Amino acid sequence: MKFFRANLALLVINISATSLGAAAVTPPEGVPAAADILNSGKIWGSFACCVSLSFVLGNKVNYPLGLDYIGSQASYWSQQEAQLTPNCIVQPESTSDVAKAIYVLSLFSATSSPCNFAIRGAGHTPYSGAANIQSGVTIDMGKMNTVTVNAAKTVASIGPGARWVDVYNSLDPLDLMVTGGRSADVGTGGLITGGGFSFFGPRYGFVCDNVVNFEVVLAHGQVVNASAQTNRDLWFALKGGSNNFGVVTRFDLKTFEQGPFWGGFVFYPLSTKDQQIKALTELAGSGANYDPYAVVINSYGWTAVSGWAVANNLEYTKPQTFPPALANFTSIQPQFASTMRIAPIANLATELALTTPLGSRQLFATATYGNSASLLSQVFDIADSVLQPIKGVTGLRYSLSYQPVPSIITSFASKSGGNPLGLDPSDGNNILVLLTVSWLLPGDDAAVKTQAQSLFKQANTLASGMGLLNDWIYLNYAAEWQDPINGYGAANKAKLQAASKKYDPTQIFQKQVPGGFKLFK
Repeated sequence: MKFFRANLALLVINISATSLGAAAVTPPEGVPAAADILNSGKIWGSFACCVSLSFVLGNKVNYPLGLDYIGSQASYWSQQEAQLTPNCIVQPESTSDVAKAIYVLSLFSATSSPCNFAIRGAGHTPYSGAANIQSGVTIDMGKMNTVTVNAAKTVASIGPGARWVDVYNSLDPLDLMVTGGRSADVGTGGLITGGGFSFFGPRYGFVCDNVVNFEVVLAHGQVVNASAQTNRDLWFALKGGSNNFGVVTRFDLKTFEQGPFWGGFVFYPLSTKDQQIKALTELAGSGANYDPYAVVINSYGWTAVSGWAVANNLEYTKPQTFPPALANFTSIQPQFASTMRIAPIANLATELALTTPLGSRQLFATATYGNSASLLSQVFDIADSVLQPIKGVTGLRYSLSYQPVPSIITSFASKSGGNPLGLDPSDGNNILVLLTVSWLLPGDDAAVKTQAQSLFKQANTLASGMGLLNDWIYLNYAAEWQDPINGYGAANKAKLQAASKKYDPTQIFQKQVPGGFKLFK
C-alpha cells in the first residue's frame, strides 16, 4: 500500500505538470523521496500531513502549545480567525521552504486523506477560515517579511509576510515609496492579490497595477515568475485573483520618490453629515479636474458611549497643508478634534491602524455605487435603521465608510497590462461603501451578520432602482456571503478560471485551500 500510494502521488504530479514544461516534474531540491515523505506520517492519523511536513522542514513546523504556534494564533486581527485551531502551523523562511511545503501537501492530494491548508500573510481578513483552518495546516508567511530595493532604486522587492508598516519603515529613509496599504497592520500579500487601495491611488492606480513581477510557488512546488514578459496570464490573474493560483513568495513593485505628506483625522458631529456627503461627491465627481494628491475616507461611526460621529481620514500626498482640493472638508464646522500634520507615511498608517485594534470579532461587507449624494444619504439612513436591533450587542463598534473610486484610479489598469477587477473609466466615478463591525461575544455573530446582510440588500435594491449599482465588490472588503470574483465580470472570471486550470491542473488551490473566494462556485 505504501508503494501504491507514493507512486500514485508521483503519477498525479507528473501528469498535472505536463502543461508547465518538463522542468516542472522535478521535486524541489533537497526533499526526500515521495515514498519516504508519505511513510513518515502514515501512523499519525489526522496529523499525518503535519508529521510529513516536519520530516521535510523540521522545526519550521509548529504544533499546539508551542510558543510560535501560540504567537501566530494570537496575532490574527479577528477572533473568528484566532479561534480556529490548525493541527500545525508552517512558518517558512524562504521560497525554498514554501516550495517544499506545497510539494509535501500536494503528495497527499492523491491519497484518501488530502491535506487541507490555509495561506496566511498578516491575517487581516476578518471572516473565519479566510487565512486559518480548523484541523488542517496553516502556512504562516510572517517570517518572509524582507524589503529590499534594487540598485537603480526603481523596484522594491517585498516579502509576502511583511506588513505595510515594515515596507514604509524600510522605504521612508530612502525618500522612496510604493503604492501600498493605508493601515500599518495590513499585510502585503492579501492586499495586493485582492487589488489594493492606497493613499497614492489617484496617482498610480490600484496597488496591483504597480506589480512588475510576482515570484510564485505553484501547486506541486514549482517556482515561477509572472510578469509582463513571463507567464503574463498568471501575472494578470494575480492582480485581483487572490489565493487561487499559488503562493506568492515575492512581490516586485515599482517605486517612486516620496517624502512626508499632510494627513490625519478630523472629527465632527453627525449634524455635519449633509455637508460631508456634499463635499465627498463633489470631490469624487471632479473628473478631469480631480487633484491626484487628494484622498479621503469619509466615515460614520457609532458606539454605545458616544453615539454617531463623523471621522474623516484626509491625506494630501504632498507636504502642503490645507490644500484647496480638501477645503470643502477642512472648512466644515464644528470640529471635535484634528490630528492633521505633515508626517511620514509609516506614522499616518499607524494612526489609521489604531482605529481598528485586534482582539474583537470583526465583520466587513461592501458594495460599490455611483456617485450620488442622495443615494449616500439614504444608505446612511438604512445603516442607522439596521443598527437599532443590535445596539445592545456587547462591545459593539459600528462604522459606515465612503471612499471615492474616481475614474482617475481605474484609468491606470490599461496602462499597466490590465487587471481582472472589471473596473474601467467608462464606469464613471463611483463610491465604495464599507461596513465595519466589531463586537465581543460569539453569541452575537448571527444577529450582526443578519443586520449587515439586511443593510446591503436594502442599499443594493435602492441603488439598482436609481441606476447606480456597480457589480464590483472589492475582494479585500467582501463578506464571506458575497461573491467578488463574479463581480469582476464574465470575461475576467473566465480568464481567471483558465489561468487556474493551466497553472494548477489538479486544482489543489481550489479543493485543498477552502479559504477565500474560489473561482468555480
